[in-house]
This record gives sequence, C-alpha cells and structure tokens, in this order.
Amino acid sequence: MTALITNPATAVVAAAQSVLAKRYGVNVLLTDPEDLGGSGQAVVLRVRVAESPIRLPRTLIVKQMWDSHESGVEGFIREAVSYQFANSLARGQRPGPELLAHDLSQRLLILSDLGDARTLGVLLTGENPASATHLLMALAQSLGRMHAVTAGRADDFGALLRRARGTLSPQANTDDMSAALPSVPALLSDELGVSTPPEVLSAVESASQMFARGSFRAFTPADLCPDNIVVNTDGVKFLDYEWGGFRDATLDLGCMLVSFPQCLCDLGLTVEQSDAMVEAWRAEIAGLWPQLLDDDVLYPRLLDARMLWVWLSTAWHLPDNYARRAIERDHALAVPPAQALASRWAGLALAADQIGADAIAEHADRVMDALNRRTGFPG
Repeated sequence: MTALITNPATAVVAAAQSVLAKRYGVNVLLTDPEDLGGSGQAVVLRVRVAESPIRLPRTLIVKQMWDSHESGVEGFIREAVSYQFANSLARGQRPGPELLAHDLSQRLLILSDLGDARTLGVLLTGENPASATHLLMALAQSLGRMHAVTAGRADDFGALLRRARGTLSPQANTDDMSAALPSVPALLSDELGVSTPPEVLSAVESASQMFARGSFRAFTPADLCPDNIVVNTDGVKFLDYEWGGFRDATLDLGCMLVSFPQCLCDLGLTVEQSDAMVEAWRAEIAGLWPQLLDDDVLYPRLLDARMLWVWLSTAWHLPDNYARRAIERDHALAVPPAQALASRWAGLALAADQIGADAIAEHADRVMDALNRRTGFPG
C-alpha cells in the first residue's frame, strides 16, 4: 500500500482528528495516511499517531463511508453499533478490532489496528492440507467463541441500535435473502433443465424460517467472506460489520461450509476438513447449547443452513448478471461461477445423503451434474 497525499485522504484525516478531540478532549495529530483499499463506498486508511497527550496505539485505522443512500447509512449505523457492542465484551473475547471513537453524522469510525494481519484467502492459497485444516479449525473456533459470548444479548444490541436509530432491528437483515429463494426453481429449470420436486420445495420453505427466528441466536457480522476474515498474532478476527446483527448461529457455520456463498470462492473442503470445522465450532458452544452435541439435533439443522446458502448462491451467481460480476471481490480462491456452484451443490448432496435426506440429495446430485456439464468438468 502507498501513502496518500490526495485531498480526500487529507479530509478524512482532519475529520478523524476532530472526532478524537471530541471523544477524548485533547488534540491528536495523525499523519502518513496509507490507503488500505475500501469497497468503493468507503475510504479506509491506516494513520500514524504522531502526537498525542493520551495513550493511543502507534497506528489507527480510519474508515469513512461515502454512501449517502439509505442502505449505506443503515450499513454504517449497524457497523458502528456492532463495534460498540463488541467493545462491551472482555478484550480477549472481541471478534475484531476495538472501536476507539466514531461519529454517526460524519459516518466515520476510528478502530484499533490489527497490524500485520493476512486475509483468510491469502493464507489458504497454496497451503498443504494439514496446515489448511488447522487454519480452518481455528476459524471455526473463533466463530463459535463469538457465538458463545454474544448469545442471549440481542436486547443489549437492540438498545444500542435504538439509541442510534430507533427503527432498526437487532435481527440481521435477511429480507433480500428470503426474497431471492423463490427464484431458484425457475432458474434451475430454465438454465439447467432441472426440475425441483415438491418435497424439496417444502424443505426449503421450512428451512427459511431460520432467517427470521431460531433457538440458537447469536451475533454475526453476516458478511462473512475471505476478505473480511484476517489472522494475526491474536488469532482469527472478523471485519466489516455493515450487516451485523443477531441470527441463528448455525447459519454462520453453514455459510463457511459452503465456501462463503456471497462470493465465488471454493475452499475445496474435504469431508474430513468439514467435520473438523464442525467439531471445533461445537466445542466452543457446547456449554451454552449442549443439545447441539447430539448429531441428530445439529446435522439436520446444519443441512437446512447449507441448503439455504446453496440456493441463495445459485440465485446470486447462476444468472449472467454482469453488474454483479463487476462489483464482486476478486478473491484469491475465486473460481468461475458454474464451478463454484457445482462444488456447493455437491457438498449439499453429500451432507443430505449422510443424514438420509434422500430427496434433497438426489435433487442436488442432478443440479451438480448439470453444472458440471456446463463447465465441461466430469460429473
């Protein structure tokens, strides 16, 4: 990354100094802004604390949202509140950076710097299977630890949200997800020539209730992807909480097991790696939700979560949506859309077969075969 000398960076640094002065009652000088690459709707800088009469880290992260549309404003508020909520946890339990200061009106956050952290995608590229498995288990453990320390605290999160904007719900936003599910049967029929049996439709409709409610609710960043997960000397950390909220925790585990459906990644998980991730996550939440130690409870629920994510991934990535392709992040683990989808449907077929959900397994096999024919891969 290179230092910035442009006016936008200068303005962001000046705003950050003003916010710190308001927060701590002292003047702090920030210098040497370094562009860390925002999403296009945000500027993210690393700055050096050159002068400060109070004890601050040597470097800070400053993030300012430019998006003034309602969805962008809501995303900023959720992120700010998510970091406030995380600050209420013990320091060793925080899932990501510490929030040092923020300003809602300027849509600006000042966060602790995680230092020399590398993203999950970069770390998994080229790793041998044993090292990759250890990293994936650490990821699942961190996810489970976050769930364990935040479960039952939706009211606390909701109180912070109401203080920032009274109309927002502590529930993670899933309206777009629920709306996308009904489009999948027509897509499979039109694009792949695969029909969807009524039994599978019924299973998806029943599983979709997980988005609205669930017995195992905990905090989630919601936007889990390899770019938003980093590893440093303190372990695995989660970034970017624009969609942060509470939802059924098994949805987060399922999201990882299908290789992050919002993206076009393929983790290439083996059955052994998937099982190791499930057990690592389960070890962290066992004291909170002991019923999930029972395979007959966890695995059907996890199949529902995987099925929802595979269907949503299909709704997002099967159409030739060039506008979506243009804004998708170019991950190190990204593969062509049909290849990513074939891998996800294959994983769903295997998971369904393992617990005797024959209709789901057979349908997933047919979809996988059709996608493999499209890519030219062997079935």
